[in-house]
Amino acid sequence: MSSHSPQLSPQAKAAVPTHVAIIMDGNGRWAKQRMLPRVEGHRQGVEAVCATVRACGELGIKYLTLYAFSVENWNRPKDEVAMLMSLLLRFIKSEITELQKHNVRLEVIGQIYRLPEPVQEQIRKAQASLAKNTGLTLILALSYGGRQEIIEGVRAIAEKARRGTIDPAEINEQVISQHLDTRHWPDPDLLIRTSGEMRVSNFLLWQISYTELVVTPTLWPDFRKQHLFEALEEFTRRHRRFGGV
Repeated sequence: MSSHSPQLSPQAKAAVPTHVAIIMDGNGRWAKQRMLPRVEGHRQGVEAVCATVRACGELGIKYLTLYAFSVENWNRPKDEVAMLMSLLLRFIKSEITELQKHNVRLEVIGQIYRLPEPVQEQIRKAQASLAKNTGLTLILALSYGGRQEIIEGVRAIAEKARRGTIDPAEINEQVISQHLDTRHWPDPDLLIRTSGEMRVSNFLLWQISYTELVVTPTLWPDFRKQHLFEALEEFTRRHRRFGGV
């Protein structure tokens, strides 16, 4: 990476998206390429998270959603899952001061009840101490799956219909959106996926129906400000028609 700080064009600065979502992919491959254990890829991935959160905050992006741990990730070897949970615990603990300094709020989506109790406890502490911040809202998708989120939302709506508090004829997009984990925030404008894979991997399936997708070959542990800027420049060149002409 060059030593000079990357710059964003005036056009991209003027069109910074409100909400950026990232599928952080490639930690394992990064480690394999260097003949290192997978844990090293995950550790370097944490560095990429810190750099990206800082850069988004500086640009005035309002929301950043990171796909940190999917429901499918529970199927990984037990020791890798345990290591990911301890990394997550350490990240939340060690970054509170940094997030506080940069006026960042912390939110989480997903089946949080499946996380180990110490992780849940640390998340609650971090959220409480960052609750009054007014800058970037960092949303961590943990034990998250888009299909599972929709199923849980549909169940909640069905229960209301059964009790007679909602008329099935009134169920529309807005009603469904209000029963999802993301109901408090706007849908992402831009979804970045690292490591060159062309799939959305069960991430924010409802919310990304009109989101611009940018796929970069960069593996997540190598992702830094310059790669974010490249994605933002690409976003600026898109014409968002939302199904219109």
